Amino acid sequence: MVGFSLDNPLTVLATFAFALFSWFLFTRLFFSLSRKSSNAPPAVPGLPVLGNLLQLKSKKPHMTFTKWAEAYGPVYSIKTGATTLVVLNSTDVAKEKQHRFDRNTMIENMMQSLHDEVKDNPTGSICIRDIIKKELFTFSLKKALGRDVGSVYVEELGRTVSKWEIYDILVIEPMMGALEVDWRDFFPYLRWIPNRTVEERIQRMDFHKTAVMTALIQEQKKRFAMDEEKDCYLNFLLSEAKTLSEKQIITLTWEAIIEASDTTMVAAEWAMFELAKNPKLQNCLYDEIHKICGEDKLIEDVLHRLPYLNAVFHETLRKHSPVAIMPPRYVHEDTQIGGFTIPAGSEIALNLYGCNMNKNVWEKPEEWRPERFLNGKYEQMDLFKTMAFGGGKRVCAGALQAMTIVCTAIGRFVQEFEWRLNGEEEDTEELVLLTTHKLKPMQASITPRSKILQTYG
Repeated sequence: MVGFSLDNPLTVLATFAFALFSWFLFTRLFFSLSRKSSNAPPAVPGLPVLGNLLQLKSKKPHMTFTKWAEAYGPVYSIKTGATTLVVLNSTDVAKEKQHRFDRNTMIENMMQSLHDEVKDNPTGSICIRDIIKKELFTFSLKKALGRDVGSVYVEELGRTVSKWEIYDILVIEPMMGALEVDWRDFFPYLRWIPNRTVEERIQRMDFHKTAVMTALIQEQKKRFAMDEEKDCYLNFLLSEAKTLSEKQIITLTWEAIIEASDTTMVAAEWAMFELAKNPKLQNCLYDEIHKICGEDKLIEDVLHRLPYLNAVFHETLRKHSPVAIMPPRYVHEDTQIGGFTIPAGSEIALNLYGCNMNKNVWEKPEEWRPERFLNGKYEQMDLFKTMAFGGGKRVCAGALQAMTIVCTAIGRFVQEFEWRLNGEEEDTEELVLLTTHKLKPMQASITPRSKILQTYG
């Protein structure tokens, strides 16, 4: 018989096993109570320590997940060792992810602003750009930082910066800086010659951008430490990307803000300009929306059932590509393109405007004709048809979100209002910053279409 002694290896092993088992029972009980109080999804029963790993030894986990959904519902959790994995088995709940709540809020705020404008000044002119810009920038801040920002104190500047100063510093100034021409770029061997004007302007822009982003990130870090943070891109970078430097985190977070703030606004404004200029086409879109939605508000779920709305979106990108020329690509080795040899060391610039106005490809390209995308020639998700989002491995990561936002906004604008241009809008020229803004913001008169839809206070 083996005596109970800590000097005996078997006793030590048994004691450790008992302690581990006791800890397991305690934590299971604790987390069980926590789940009940926090409304966590149901958990699929598994084994101690291993969880559900042995139940997933099949090479077809998707089928196992589907069977569990029949027993536990569309949302449940499983344990894979020490990790908890929540499994979604419904497109409805999947659509609740990826900032859908913030997108819905943004669209509703836009519509509320339009209804307020009409109520306060029924015969007045609407500047749609201001409304879209305000809500898109708010959305981009929530996506990147987890919250809207009214102002932030910037230590390097020694003052508090307002929300729209933040917009100018993070969005407008960098776009202007990207267009700054330094003649030395064309003659690298003369790089040693000073060009103080350009250098100081770019350095000042970068200093302001870095200072503001640092202040925003520091505030978020404080909330992160106090468990007050929300799910957002910056929190992912801070918690998961341990190898990133502070400068890389600043740059990646800034990119998330600027990418959602400008090009989407440009596309939406151009689409509404063309629709307001073409009452017949505007009515075609309204009829399609009314047929599918009736008096219900258009939502993201029905976008796939609105081919004319999708055509309006893509035709707008064709004629008014938010980025007319893609940033140059450097050629690292001799490359064959179009039957020609492009030598290493060259740069390639893709002229999207030229591609989309090519008369050999597009019939009467100077005309805005959404019906050209209704002939079955193009797939709805074919991003190469206008190249507005790039393509291949460098395709814009926000393409789907931009399509969703712009199409939903256009649909709601037309569903709830009739749009008419004011003055000689038809002769408005494009102004190229980094994106193809209208030279003057679109001015329009709008009339509510249906009293049933007027549910705004």
